[in-house]
Amino acid sequence: MPSIFSYQSAAVDWCEGNFEHSEYIAEYYNTISNISFFILAPLILWLNSPYMDFRPLPVRGLAIMEICIGIFSAYFHMTLSYAGQLLDELSILWGMAMCYAFWFPTRYFPGFIKNRDQFVRVVLLVTLLSTLMSFVKPALNAYVLNCVAFHLLYLTTQELKQCKNPRVHHLAAVMVIWWVISIGCWLADKFLCSWCQQLNFCYLHSLWHVFINVTLLYCATLIIYFDILYESPASEPRLMYWPSETSLLALPYVAVLKPQKWC
Repeated sequence: MPSIFSYQSAAVDWCEGNFEHSEYIAEYYNTISNISFFILAPLILWLNSPYMDFRPLPVRGLAIMEICIGIFSAYFHMTLSYAGQLLDELSILWGMAMCYAFWFPTRYFPGFIKNRDQFVRVVLLVTLLSTLMSFVKPALNAYVLNCVAFHLLYLTTQELKQCKNPRVHHLAAVMVIWWVISIGCWLADKFLCSWCQQLNFCYLHSLWHVFINVTLLYCATLIIYFDILYESPASEPRLMYWPSETSLLALPYVAVLKPQKWC
């Protein structure tokens, strides 16, 4: 019986050919494309430094989880090992759980939850149970994790119904466009591999790594904006872009025009 750390012991194998560019790296481009996670982490910290002055833990936690996801995803695609698959998927699961625990709006809490501390405990319990279940049906993990995106889209829709700021609507629209492109790459690499091979382009999963990080940058900016807007409206959050809104590669962030002391 092969070890869970053995090469190609995972239940998943992506479209990219194995060991075509290196005898040590199973999926070369799927591995090196994870550098996007290491780029996004410091970007989120740097762009949101005004927000971190008042709530440093959520953004730092997100950056740390981004790095963990990048490390475990690179390890998985390098080895295609069962252990790598689980570490990759579980790091995403715990990253999502952390974001829910920190940022899920209190007005959407179920009736039996009275405060943030109770909600965090519920999230922790659900995440632990999901972690245990991931060992039972590991092949289903990726589909379940992607389905969480639909709940996030629902929450975004609910928030936009109450928000009249056109800049926020534009940011959300761009985020959704990037998400559709990202998930399209993931699905095509998974289910249209023979077609990709005919086109001699089997690297859509590596593009997923890049595009989902762009999506996450827009998503994190939107979440931070609403967090400030509802928790400290006197701070007057404003959506901005670096280096400028008209730049080809404009990066969104939230400026705090009137910083307040809040936690």
